[in-house]
Amino acid sequence: MTNTTLGKEGLGQQPWWVVEWMELINSYRYKKRLERAWIYAREGNVLSIRFEGRRVQARVQGTEPEPYKLKLWLDVLNDEDWDFVLEALLQKARWTCQLLAGVMPDDIERAFAASGKRLFPFKLQEVRSECSCPDKANPCKHISAVYYLMGDRFSEDPFVLFQLRGRSRSQLLKELAERRKQRLQEQRESGEAPAALSPTVAPPPDPTRWWSYSAALDPDLVVITPAMEGSTGLDEAGDLPLAAEPRFPEANQRFLDQLRQHGTMVGQMAMMEAMAAGAEP
Repeated sequence: MTNTTLGKEGLGQQPWWVVEWMELINSYRYKKRLERAWIYAREGNVLSIRFEGRRVQARVQGTEPEPYKLKLWLDVLNDEDWDFVLEALLQKARWTCQLLAGVMPDDIERAFAASGKRLFPFKLQEVRSECSCPDKANPCKHISAVYYLMGDRFSEDPFVLFQLRGRSRSQLLKELAERRKQRLQEQRESGEAPAALSPTVAPPPDPTRWWSYSAALDPDLVVITPAMEGSTGLDEAGDLPLAAEPRFPEANQRFLDQLRQHGTMVGQMAMMEAMAAGAEP
């Protein structure tokens, strides 16, 4: 997954769903206002961005001493719309797997098509926003600066877009799990055998080939995913019995932080190796 960074050189390389968001923002016809917004975003005038429930709350430092407060939101899908989306997501395990891996499926809008809705806004006017500044234009430069920086969060967690449409990551995964469980229960009661996720292959007679697998895997179900938050070896180990040193009260925490950083680096290297191996013919 590619991170989005905003520095003096502007936005770095971005995944496609962030590119789509940025194209939406850049469609704004008042280019001078966008230029000022870009400067605000680049120079740190956006003091905070919080994704709270279905809305984005932000504080932007303008020309006044007190920062301006603003909020952004999208139209939320109702429960009936989400019923269609969830049923569509159940039809393709690949979509859920990719989202869990931090990747937005490039055909995700097909899951929303059944409801007649979209995940991504079609035009800038669909992004609702309010700012406490005196500028009557909407979006103002403060809102536009937040637009630019929201792409960074989208690149880290594609579930944020789902959250703005009315379903958080935990809600979405919980509802998908409940629907799968219900479907399996209905299949058992009707005597219908659950659909196999992959071909069944008998174990080879040669013990040295016990871990080999020669059958083709369904590409829709094979997704290389990074470790989920809280599932690293250090987290699983729990509290380590480190000796306390009163002269250096922060030493233990720094040591643990270094271990986590090292684990993250090794995990990223392993992901790169796996992705490279998977790309070989």
